[in-house]
Amino acid sequence: MEKEIRIGNKVISENSPTFIVAEMSANHNMDFDRAVEILKAAKAAGADAVKIQTYTADTITLDCDAPCFQITQGTLWDGTTLHKLYETAYTPWEWQPKLKQIAEDMGLLLFSSPFDFSSVDFLEEMQVPAYKIASFEITDIPLIRKVARLGKPVILATGIARLADIELALRTCREEGNEQVILLKCCSAYPTPYEDVNLRTIPNMRETFDCICGLSDHTMGTAVATGAVALGAKMVEKHLTLKRSDGGADAAFSMEPQEFQEMVDNIRILEKALGKVTYELSEKQTREREHSRSLFVARDMQAGEIFTPDNLRSVRPADGLHTLYYEQLLGKRITRDAKLGTPMSWDLVENP
Repeated sequence: MEKEIRIGNKVISENSPTFIVAEMSANHNMDFDRAVEILKAAKAAGADAVKIQTYTADTITLDCDAPCFQITQGTLWDGTTLHKLYETAYTPWEWQPKLKQIAEDMGLLLFSSPFDFSSVDFLEEMQVPAYKIASFEITDIPLIRKVARLGKPVILATGIARLADIELALRTCREEGNEQVILLKCCSAYPTPYEDVNLRTIPNMRETFDCICGLSDHTMGTAVATGAVALGAKMVEKHLTLKRSDGGADAAFSMEPQEFQEMVDNIRILEKALGKVTYELSEKQTREREHSRSLFVARDMQAGEIFTPDNLRSVRPADGLHTLYYEQLLGKRITRDAKLGTPMSWDLVENP
């Protein structure tokens, strides 16, 4: 896979800053002005992009009350049908070009998750810079193939994917000549229990599939997302709302703006701290080394006296001989008078 992927004016690579995405999802609560406020909040909090979702209830499922269309998996949405949920959660399509323009005017990228062929065609007319394949669509090979053919970056969430599903989705992209794939470690539980996240999968995923990896996170708080960056995640996606108490399909596991900003700030701090593999000392560390241990005369001595544990000690600072010579010097004689606090040097040692 390519090791450098460009989404709009942003480069995502092993050496780039983490690409941070605010997922709006259903948090607009069917209010266009609220959607715009979420864009503004994402920008203020330091996001690189906002992701939306492009579907209607009729393009994503069937209006059917049969048992298999009922939500009964122990989720936030149990007790309704898929169609009824998506009727309240979708982002009106007529908003989407407007939201993209508003986002771009404020320096944000905006892209989307399509859920059927018609939504892909619609997003292509919008000229989105990338496509996200949602976790539950990673098994929709015709959809992935249609998206891959467009030659734009494809972001694959793996929340419900088995290993074979990931392999098939990647192979489909490659068959269409698209190597611009980013894999997101994801757990499709809302919110996700921390013990189910398994962040250690991220470096293994990167090695196994030879591609840039990231995290689509549904846990509460900032710790998991920050930890993912320490393990090599180059993209982090989190849901953003204005206030959880405002409600909505995704509100319960979404970040509020100040939390999102805290996450961004922590990631940027961590990126500085990760640095590079080095055993060299910085200029400041080199100066601090002056306060490390070395050998000193520990009481007033006269020429010819023998060095003993009472008059030769390893202490701070580092002006004397290295401490590794301590046992070698015990029993030797001092060549001249020396006061307490004299740094040890070889010229003080008889027959060194």
